[in-house]
Amino acid sequence: LLLWPTLWALWVSGYGHPDWIVVWIFVLGTVLMRSAGCVMNDYADRHFDPHVERTKIRPLAAGEVRVREALLLAAGLSLLAFGLVLLLNRLTILLSVAALFLAATYPFTKRFFALPQAYLGIAFGFGIPMAFAAQQGHVPALAWMLLGANIFWSMAYDTEYAMVDREDDIRIGIRSTALFFGRFDVLAVMV
Repeated sequence: LLLWPTLWALWVSGYGHPDWIVVWIFVLGTVLMRSAGCVMNDYADRHFDPHVERTKIRPLAAGEVRVREALLLAAGLSLLAFGLVLLLNRLTILLSVAALFLAATYPFTKRFFALPQAYLGIAFGFGIPMAFAAQQGHVPALAWMLLGANIFWSMAYDTEYAMVDREDDIRIGIRSTALFFGRFDVLAVMV
């Protein structure tokens, strides 16, 4: 889910012929950052996950991994991804700082923002402007339109995912688009 938008952007920004070195940098970077994001999500939700049926067996929630170990792993994965970004141009490096901020803060938005899946769409799609920056040296309007489309796509699939946790989320006070859309959740996903 994180790689597809980045690959779309690489193909579009490369006019159907992306630089294969850049593609591999982004593929590896995406895997590393998705992994770091999962660790950060589990860290942020470590007090909630034990109370949610679907997540109670996650390593932090189950006490199999200590908080310090998780944070060190997230930092290590992020540093490896940053090492890859350093092979690209200055604009891409600057955008990677924003991408890291989005990835690290998304898990906390569920506590106060009614549409955390929209924020997730930005975080998951931020490889789009980075891909354009890496291949074209700038971020055209098309990249921002693709990011906008990705936000709606992410909201659709993650709303479906959030529908599974609706009862647990209400009980523990987590926000989601499944709760925000209420009885219109299926219609919102279709739209």
